[in-house]
Amino acid sequence: MLWLPILGLIIGFSIYWLPLRLPPDYASYLSLATLAGVDSIFGGIRAGIEGKFHDDIFISGFVSNTVLAALLAFLGDKIGVDLWLAAVVALGGRVFLNLSLIRRYWLTQTAMSRKREG
Repeated sequence: MLWLPILGLIIGFSIYWLPLRLPPDYASYLSLATLAGVDSIFGGIRAGIEGKFHDDIFISGFVSNTVLAALLAFLGDKIGVDLWLAAVVALGGRVFLNLSLIRRYWLTQTAMSRKREG
C-alpha cells in the first residue's frame, strides 16, 4: 500500500512541469497547500513503513489538510494576521520529523541487511 503516496508524489512533481500561470496573490495559498500536501505524503510513507497505512485515511487527510492550510492563509489575509506563517512552522516541523523517521528506518534496514551479509 506504499504505492499511493509515492504515486501522489510523482503526480505532484509532474504537475510542476506544466506551463501553469497563477496570479501572485495566490502564491501564499498555493505554497501552504503544497506544504500540507507534502506533509500528508511523507506521513503516508511513514505510515506505510510502520504498517499502519490506510487509503481512505490518507486521501481524506491529504484533501482536508490542503484545504485547511489554504483556508488558514486566506483567513489570515482577511484579518491581517500572518496565520500562514504559523502553519508553515507546524507543517514544516512535521515534514522534517516524518522525513527523519523514514531516513532512520531505511538506514536501519540497510545496516541490518549488511550485517546479515557480512
